[in-house]
Amino acid sequence: MPDHLTIVTHPLVSHKLSIMRDRETSTAGFRRLLREISLLLAYEVTRELPMTTRRIETPIQEMDAPAIEGKKLALISILRAGNGLLDGILELIPAARVGFIGLYRDPETLQPVQYYAKLPDQLEERVSIVVDPMLATGNSSAAAVTLLKQSGAKNIRFLCLLAAPEGVARMKAAHPDVPIVTAALDERLDDHGYIVPGLGDAGDRMFGTK
Repeated sequence: MPDHLTIVTHPLVSHKLSIMRDRETSTAGFRRLLREISLLLAYEVTRELPMTTRRIETPIQEMDAPAIEGKKLALISILRAGNGLLDGILELIPAARVGFIGLYRDPETLQPVQYYAKLPDQLEERVSIVVDPMLATGNSSAAAVTLLKQSGAKNIRFLCLLAAPEGVARMKAAHPDVPIVTAALDERLDDHGYIVPGLGDAGDRMFGTK
């Protein structure tokens, strides 16, 4: 397994992902499961956050208590499907700053086309977590990370639900300094750039579109 890739093998993650893969799972069920699984994945992607201490007073006495160091986290959603992961992570980290990058994949070239970007300020001082359910070709993810770096971000992590070997390799080639956290590494991509066995188009299944 690539050293920049972490696969979260917790039983709850694996179980919920299996239900999400099932084509009979409803739109409402898919959305709910994505929110739930994002909370579990968020624990892993935030595991190595820089820490400090601050002086507090418990009901018993004063103490130096551990606290996250630095500015608030930045969560960057790759539209539109990234919002499904974003909602769950915000339940865990409600003070995080949020940014959005709009990309769509050209059906002919499979290359990303940017149509929107709105990012938090002072990215150079924040840990940035990019979220998108699917790491397929890796082209959109790599383009989003490039945009973040151009905007000043230095400490970037990528969180996805499913990854394909091709996408992992593309991200490592473009951004070897960006660790990837995912619930599963699937077999391959098909001729249309979809992950196999995958779960279909995450955005369509989340929003009930075709």
